[in-house]
Amino acid sequence: MSLTEELANKKKISSEKLAGEKWDIISRSTQLLKDQKLSDGALGEGDSMPNFSLPDVNGNMVSLDNILSKGHAIISFYRGGWCPYCNMELGALQQILPQIKDAGANLIAISPQTPDNSLTTQEKNKLSFSVLSDIDNQYAKSLGLVFQMPAELQNLYDSFNLDIKQYNGNDDYELPMPATYVVDKSGKVIKAFIPEDYTERLDPEDILKALKTL
Repeated sequence: MSLTEELANKKKISSEKLAGEKWDIISRSTQLLKDQKLSDGALGEGDSMPNFSLPDVNGNMVSLDNILSKGHAIISFYRGGWCPYCNMELGALQQILPQIKDAGANLIAISPQTPDNSLTTQEKNKLSFSVLSDIDNQYAKSLGLVFQMPAELQNLYDSFNLDIKQYNGNDDYELPMPATYVVDKSGKVIKAFIPEDYTERLDPEDILKALKTL
């Protein structure tokens, strides 16, 4: 089963489990982003990926310039280790890491979580690629990926005991869309997937197809 199929199955199960007002709140929040067409204003294919310098789980600073000096880059933005869809995606990316490396690329995952929480995510999913912390979503904001959770969604997550404030180290309730970028070593974006629907992710097979064009 592909990641796309697994995610669709997970969404179906969640919609049945949370049927009623809870799922309605989630659906309204997703539809709001779609109506705003938030992805239209985000960095896209053909654009140059701006440099970043972000801490990894050990507090070491990692820059895009340094990564691109060694080859191409896959950059995956995820909401946090508390998100089951994100964990499914991260696990699927780990599985294709050998093929990514064989294609002369490096994989980086970025979230607004603090380094300590990013470390937990890395350990939980047994990830052997860089997991970086974009504190206060500063880099994601520069790419046009960030939105603020509606108040009713904030309250719903609080009722699930998902303490977004603790995960991100602030009280902004801001999250990035789960975007994935395939960037060639010159810094040009050759593939961009920027879904307003958090249950959708770029399938690993599509990542590998994009890498084959380089």
